[in-house]
Amino acid sequence: MDGPETLTTTLRSTPNRGYRPLSDYGLIGNTHTAALVGRDGSIDWCCLPHFDSGAVFCRLLDARQGGFFRIGPQSEHTNTRRYVDGTAVLETCFQTADAQMRLTDFMHAPRLAQSRLDVDTPRCHRLLRRIEGLAGRMAVEIVLKPTFDFARAPARLSRVPAGVVATSGGERVELRVPPAIAFTLDDTASTASARFVVKAGDTIWVTLAYANTTIGNAALAADDPEALLNETLGHWLEWDRQCTYEGPYEAQVRASARVLKLLTFGPTGALVAAPTTSLPECIGGVRNWDYRFCWLRDSALVLHALMSIGYYRAAMDFFEWLSRLCKDDGKCMQPRIMYRLNGRHDLPEHVLSHLSGYLDSKPVRIGNAAVEQRQLDVYGHVLDAAHMCLTYMKHRPDAALSRTLRFLADLAAQYWRAPDQGLWEARSAPRHHVSSKLMCWVALDRAVRLAELGEIEGDVGVWRREREAIRNAILQHGYDARIQAFTQAFDSSELDASALLISIVGFLPANDPRMVSTIERIREQLVSGGLVYRYQNHDGLPRGEGTFAICTYWLVDNLAMLGRLDEACAMFEHVSAFANDLGLLSEEIDPTNGGLLGNYPQGFTHLALIQSALGIQAARDARIR
Repeated sequence: MDGPETLTTTLRSTPNRGYRPLSDYGLIGNTHTAALVGRDGSIDWCCLPHFDSGAVFCRLLDARQGGFFRIGPQSEHTNTRRYVDGTAVLETCFQTADAQMRLTDFMHAPRLAQSRLDVDTPRCHRLLRRIEGLAGRMAVEIVLKPTFDFARAPARLSRVPAGVVATSGGERVELRVPPAIAFTLDDTASTASARFVVKAGDTIWVTLAYANTTIGNAALAADDPEALLNETLGHWLEWDRQCTYEGPYEAQVRASARVLKLLTFGPTGALVAAPTTSLPECIGGVRNWDYRFCWLRDSALVLHALMSIGYYRAAMDFFEWLSRLCKDDGKCMQPRIMYRLNGRHDLPEHVLSHLSGYLDSKPVRIGNAAVEQRQLDVYGHVLDAAHMCLTYMKHRPDAALSRTLRFLADLAAQYWRAPDQGLWEARSAPRHHVSSKLMCWVALDRAVRLAELGEIEGDVGVWRREREAIRNAILQHGYDARIQAFTQAFDSSELDASALLISIVGFLPANDPRMVSTIERIREQLVSGGLVYRYQNHDGLPRGEGTFAICTYWLVDNLAMLGRLDEACAMFEHVSAFANDLGLLSEEIDPTNGGLLGNYPQGFTHLALIQSALGIQAARDARIR
């Protein structure tokens, strides 16, 4: 199986029309928001103060108009980078012909390993950058161009003794630098820039603070930056030590766990699907969606993966948040498929027509109209994660969580016969998706198990009866004997990689003849370059998307369950090799050139990597026994 090294080296080294390959970006964050930092030291994406807020830097979506914040050499250079071991503190080392400099980037991140529910959001957010001269003398530049609210609000820049202040409406960013660094302001371009020389032994701290304009200068002043760095390193190391995975893919698993933590909104326990919006699934295509929200499905899958490697606290925080969402004056409410980080579900979808989009891929969207869709699989994913949490942790659910889980099971029993948009959120007519029926079966199966353990109460007789009815319906209408495969929807012949979940969730064993033949049909018809497409049929939108990384990992899981370990390991290593040098993966991969596509980095992908690594390890252990 050929790897991606040659193709991705070319993609990762050549900016295109002012845009950098997604693989050029590293991720930093503080579990309130996150930023993408390019290899050249430019922060080209950051929403403040939260993941789902307006973007202050959005050059990622418009190379000409979008804002950025760069620190880097003025001349040609090479660079290497890494996360400081076990942390999300990013180091980039720049080298010119006669000098070396190290740039350290991070957001101050408190209390990562403990619950932070109901902790007040900080009054201001700080992005800290340390410049260190390692050898020689290097000419360095700082360029700040804030473009508030996705470049819809003009910024007013002014010099202050400590650096530069930019304001717009009720928002404010302040750039603090040592007094010796003088800035030049370009009012036309709303840009502040400074050029200076860094010599060996120099250490320069640059702090960007964001707050609303009612906060005074004293509140914006940073604490000792070295102390903040050490505290952040300590919190990340404490988080990393909780990981229980030991195996051949430990580096990839720990990197993926770090990404999932970076996608967590600490004050509520919600998890965003990705920190970005509108990164295209096909360059020049229209499948550009806003993923900066909390999908219940994605969150449940993330928690399942994190719990599998020792991170239980995150699960309890999420289920507490979910219980709050689903109750109103003591009554359970029908859950939405996604929410804002604060629990609201007002997500009107808008097109930002003034932005050109990444590599001119329009439209650029904010908000997500899929919030109004019916997606029945949500019940199963949440109950599956809850079952794992409550049985592995031996933790008794409180009354609110028990009531919520019972309510979700009752919804699955009531609505499983209805058509829906499915887990892929098709913007076409509802269908009877096999994966949705499957996850309703999972919801009832896990609810019955929890009831048998005394963890929840409910009409178990109804749950058992409807669970069996779903099973019969899937076997009768979800399997096409002519093509010998489980299909995308009832009584259809269209393949869908989500059929690989049938064995993963325990509906049938992987070695059931129907699953074996389904796996082979998917390998024959949905695999390209060793990677898996989710499906190939029309879904109501213009064609054009990459292979889905999560689907490839699902195939890895099935191969491992079949005992085909050599094939499973080869495919795992193949898809994981498309990660950049920091271990980050997007939603999709272009099988023709190895480019990363879709929102980045993607929680779906990283949770699947963890689960596949665990599946391979379980298969190895079973073989030894």
